[in-house]
Amino acid sequence: MAGNVFGQMFQITTWGESHGRAVGVVVDGLPAGLPFSEADIQKELDRRRPGQSEVSTPRNEADRVEILSGIFEGMSTGTPISMLVWNSDARSSSYDAIKNTPRPGHADFTYMARYGIRDHRGGGRSSARETIGRVAGGALAKLLLSHFGIRIAGHVLELGGIRAKPLSFEEILENVEKTPVRCADPEAAKKMLERVAALRQEGDSVGGIVELIIKGVPAGLGEPVFDRLDADFAKALMSIPAVKGFEIGAGFEAARMRGSEMNDSFRMEDGKITCPSNNAGGILGGISTGLDIVCRAAVKPTPSISKLQQTVDLTTLENTDIVIKGRHDPTIPPRMVPVAEAMVALALADHMLRSGFINPRTLLE
Repeated sequence: MAGNVFGQMFQITTWGESHGRAVGVVVDGLPAGLPFSEADIQKELDRRRPGQSEVSTPRNEADRVEILSGIFEGMSTGTPISMLVWNSDARSSSYDAIKNTPRPGHADFTYMARYGIRDHRGGGRSSARETIGRVAGGALAKLLLSHFGIRIAGHVLELGGIRAKPLSFEEILENVEKTPVRCADPEAAKKMLERVAALRQEGDSVGGIVELIIKGVPAGLGEPVFDRLDADFAKALMSIPAVKGFEIGAGFEAARMRGSEMNDSFRMEDGKITCPSNNAGGILGGISTGLDIVCRAAVKPTPSISKLQQTVDLTTLENTDIVIKGRHDPTIPPRMVPVAEAMVALALADHMLRSGFINPRTLLE
């Protein structure tokens, strides 16, 4: 199976399955001289960890990270950094009854069609548990970017049709972790919680939109034409399980706008070229403008629901019904926020190194 590596100069390779012994990541390309510790990684993993609230799966995993290589006396050495998290609360027997009946909305059928074999326990490699490696690698990317004044704020903009009011970058950072749904608008968050609780009682699930705002990205970052910065953001976010759509700036609303409405005018302000509006979302021609980068990911409802669904028995090739048991998230966006932040951080760190904005030889200076 190929496709487990993301990035060119700043690379991650994730490994492991949902019900295997462990999951993890190898990070290659982090320059030598970056101070970090397991606590820096753990802080991000704790945000992604299951079993934290009524809107996440009750699977109880501590998700304690172990750093195996690439660090000496609290600093990166420039060599590959290997990290792992042990799986401790897998209940594989819950999946035995449905191992021959692909679950609607999951990758069961497509993995079987592609490889002729699959790990049916919790989705195996296609499980969102794979994102532990992304978050661990993204934590290092975030640390690297912070040394250059780049900050990332992610939040749940919409859940179950309930949308948060417009909020500033600082308001999002201040309030996003105050509610289980990771919506920085308290009134909308309350309604979202009620919506999730009602659907959970019905044995159903709900999707939403995760928005990311990135501050401090310098103008001129990106590689046309096939390595555009926004194209790599799209790949980064669309690679996350359950993401079905991506937009940047005005996004799909741009299709309904006039050119006079869409275009961001250029002005001089405090000796710098800037734009009063930001419909482009901080990127033009695949290259950053220096304004905030604003992008969003559409997240589908959790496919594992307890309602009766139709499928096919792969042993008899006959139509049948399926009821999915086990422990599952009633909604995905709240736990996807740290994953989405990690992926855009990885894409940014890669582009910063590729474009020369970060010189790995001078990080220690």
